[in-house]
Amino acid sequence: MDFSANHPILFAIVAGIIALVLAQSVFFLVRAVKRAKQLGIAKSTVSKTITSAAIFTIAPAIAVLVGVVALSKSLGVALPWLRLSVIGSITYETVAAGNVIEAAGKEMSELVSDPSIFVSIAWVMTIGIGAGLVFVPFVTKKLQSGMSKIGMKDKKWGEIFNNAMFLGMISAFLGFVFCDVGLIIKGDFSGLIPVCVMGASAVVMAVLGLIATKTKIRWLTDYALPVSLIAGMASAIPFTALLGGGA
Repeated sequence: MDFSANHPILFAIVAGIIALVLAQSVFFLVRAVKRAKQLGIAKSTVSKTITSAAIFTIAPAIAVLVGVVALSKSLGVALPWLRLSVIGSITYETVAAGNVIEAAGKEMSELVSDPSIFVSIAWVMTIGIGAGLVFVPFVTKKLQSGMSKIGMKDKKWGEIFNNAMFLGMISAFLGFVFCDVGLIIKGDFSGLIPVCVMGASAVVMAVLGLIATKTKIRWLTDYALPVSLIAGMASAIPFTALLGGGA
């Protein structure tokens, strides 16, 4: 049997896993509703809370859909659907998959047809993101305790430390964006494409943030991420044509 990243067997496996996750969600929702009833919380309040939570999950769902579409060209639909539906991040998954594909001498624009490369990509994605599941239960409490102690002793240094950790995380992804800028020396401007796309996304995010702040439109804040993602992907088309990435 020939390998295919979109084989029905893969879709069946992924659907089974996602169904299990959905079953867990339903289980805890039912338990929560029963507990709210025991606490005497009004049924209208519970219904309003569930409705509001469901509505505001649409924004992250759009971001997930954008990620699945972006990765489906090289990985098919099943694997991105699984990675981004259960536990994953579009920024991490794209970098992880891209590194393996590049190491294999392939292009992100090509559908992976080699099962060994496909399995390698799946392992890199899973092991990398799975590290958080292992470290969080054992490290988070001590880390938060340490940061709280620093904040209690010196609030200013506590804020600096917290911001430094966040910037350190962001810097890991910025390296991937700027890694090919040096190609300008050789006359190849394609390395600027990721930088320009990031800039376009940042501008859209900033504009939406300003509009949300000025107009007090809460839902605009929730949809800022998927809108900026889509805008960034759309901007990649003219930037690629302008900077010669397709050459």
